[in-house]
Amino acid sequence: MPSAPPIAQIALDIPVPRLFDYLATGLTSADIGQRVRVPFGRKQLVGVMMGLCNDSAHAPHKLKPVLEVYRDTPALPAELLRLLTFCSGYYHYPLGATVMAALPTRLRSTQAVQVKLASAWQLTATGLTLDAADLPAHARAQRALFDRMRDGQPHAGTTLAATSGSYRSILKTWVSRGWAVQIDQPASLHTHRAMAADTPPRLTAAQHSALTQIGAAFAHYRAFLLHGITGSGKTEVYLHLVATALARGGQTLLLVPEINLTPQLTGLFRARFPHIEIATLHSGMAEGERLAHWLAAAEGRARIVLGTRLAVFAPLPQLALLIVDEEHDSSFHQQDGLRYAARDVAVVRAQQRGVPVVLGSATPALETWHNAQSGRYTLISLAERAIAGARLPAIRLLDTRSSKPDAGLSATLLSAIGSRLTQAQQSLVFVNRRGYAPALMCFECGWSAACQRCSAKLVLHLRERQLRCHHCGHVERVVHACPACGNLDLKPGGFGTQRIEDTLTQHFPHARILRVDRDSTRRRDSWADMQRAIRNGEADILVGTQLLAKGHDFPKLTLVGVINADSALFSPDFRATERLFAQLMQVGGRAGRAAEAGEVMIQTQFPEHHLYRLLQRHDYAEFAASLLAERAAAGFPPFVHQAVLRAEAGKLETALDFLRQAQAAAPALAAITLFDPTPAAMARKAGVERALLLAQSPTRKALQLFLTDWMVRLYALKASNVRWNLDVDPLEI
Repeated sequence: MPSAPPIAQIALDIPVPRLFDYLATGLTSADIGQRVRVPFGRKQLVGVMMGLCNDSAHAPHKLKPVLEVYRDTPALPAELLRLLTFCSGYYHYPLGATVMAALPTRLRSTQAVQVKLASAWQLTATGLTLDAADLPAHARAQRALFDRMRDGQPHAGTTLAATSGSYRSILKTWVSRGWAVQIDQPASLHTHRAMAADTPPRLTAAQHSALTQIGAAFAHYRAFLLHGITGSGKTEVYLHLVATALARGGQTLLLVPEINLTPQLTGLFRARFPHIEIATLHSGMAEGERLAHWLAAAEGRARIVLGTRLAVFAPLPQLALLIVDEEHDSSFHQQDGLRYAARDVAVVRAQQRGVPVVLGSATPALETWHNAQSGRYTLISLAERAIAGARLPAIRLLDTRSSKPDAGLSATLLSAIGSRLTQAQQSLVFVNRRGYAPALMCFECGWSAACQRCSAKLVLHLRERQLRCHHCGHVERVVHACPACGNLDLKPGGFGTQRIEDTLTQHFPHARILRVDRDSTRRRDSWADMQRAIRNGEADILVGTQLLAKGHDFPKLTLVGVINADSALFSPDFRATERLFAQLMQVGGRAGRAAEAGEVMIQTQFPEHHLYRLLQRHDYAEFAASLLAERAAAGFPPFVHQAVLRAEAGKLETALDFLRQAQAAAPALAAITLFDPTPAAMARKAGVERALLLAQSPTRKALQLFLTDWMVRLYALKASNVRWNLDVDPLEI
């Protein structure tokens, strides 16, 4: 009698917390981790085979067979399946949806996978006969691109983007003239074997000590917090660690918080490792490009992988080192679907893999700092700037109570900007609000323009004559009279980047002013072009949001002015002061990174505030100690562990009613505090009413036991008119 075929346990992107059983005729344990095609109702879906077993809760005759196994792409390795299983359990998100979210979109489809990247270019014989003088004198981007490609080798689009953000349009013209040719090289990331590696700078004693400590931990798990002040050379430490990993035959995964930082880092790593294939992974990539880079990582061809939070799930068969740069950044937290913290997942992955992980920051998250203080992580400090003679900027507090700003800018700050202009140095005015003003107001009756779909004010964009909601995208035309009282004298309330730009233009009409925010960088590659212009000295004054605060090195920038920092001091969010300190340290760190001394001017009504005084001393350790003491006394993380159950519905009462049912269904555990349901801080967003229910416990183990039991009961509740999700270790409540 023939033996019954084994049962394949398949992960499908279905919002239920279980795997699905199928007949696995002809499949073996070697197929675990492979993508498969299976019938599901009247459809066919792609899933991932998670395991084989001999028994099923369903009768064998009711099971359908696996229709196809896709062996044209690498199987997800057992290590990655283990990590995804952990994430599903810890964050209490369906395993199938967790596994499928780790795949590029192209691999979730039943259509055949075609990997064809025509993204390499090289100069033709005709192009190589050209001289830079043949190009327009004003075309700096063309000249830079020509200098990069004159070696006659194929160059990848990802590399050329680091040279010119407009490289595609330039190359299109060159191809039409016969100067360049586009090459099809499927699934290749096009290394530059003709280039010589750049020469590493001389290491400081602190950098050398850091490398020695971390280097001794290769081949086993250890978590390091690399606490380095801005400009202390953390990136150089990363580059040396990657070289060590490469010498040992391993791959490195480097996570960065923002897509905008990826091209800059890619350029640095390509210059240092010109013969090494480097993959980049982030949500801004075209799907075909992302698939090719993902495959290069999965097949072990890409020895270095740079990416944003989603890259933490990239398959890396020879993974030897993980690095998380700017580990404190909130961008590492996924806010929908699988709500995970990429930094924490990276630590778990390193632990499971048995390799070191390095968390780098000038202002670590309090949770990370607490782990370092308690000995769970090893603390390594870089307390001095890496460039000889470079000093931390002097921080000056401008009391706006005694010296009222003119249209947002004080006389002292304006004078300092003028002084920099005469010295051919750059200034940055930091205001973390885009648009012209955060609100349009009537000062007669108190009316202000509000979004009807969100619990938020509409932001005035004066140049476009629009009122915009920065939460849901709703747009209205600017009204000319107050809808409440008819007053014709409506005025902007507060200051955004556009308004500050206008003020600076009035004071310095001949200065080259560059505004950097989400509006001005909306066009593809525009931010890369702006960075080049800044480094080339083509801008005198920068006006921008937090886009300018993170990780950029502008040697000619010597002055940073900060507008409207006080607002965070009044926030109900207990993390607001932590974020403010980090933000000010980051943006202040842009000043004086080379030989010229830097200065930071902060306009404030509270110059005696404890936060500003510690900021003047660049004393993160004391700030963290005081904040941890406050958190311990108040019972906030990291001294408690939290989870938030969120609910959304057409009506607020519907969402609250569901949460009351969830509260009543919760298991009774002494170690758990379950608060009453409450409207969210932004109770209405995009026309949907939102509420939340907070659970917390002094121990992570007790909270996880509670959540595991509670989730079973939550799935049993009727919630036809409610969307709900669980957020473990929430960043916002």
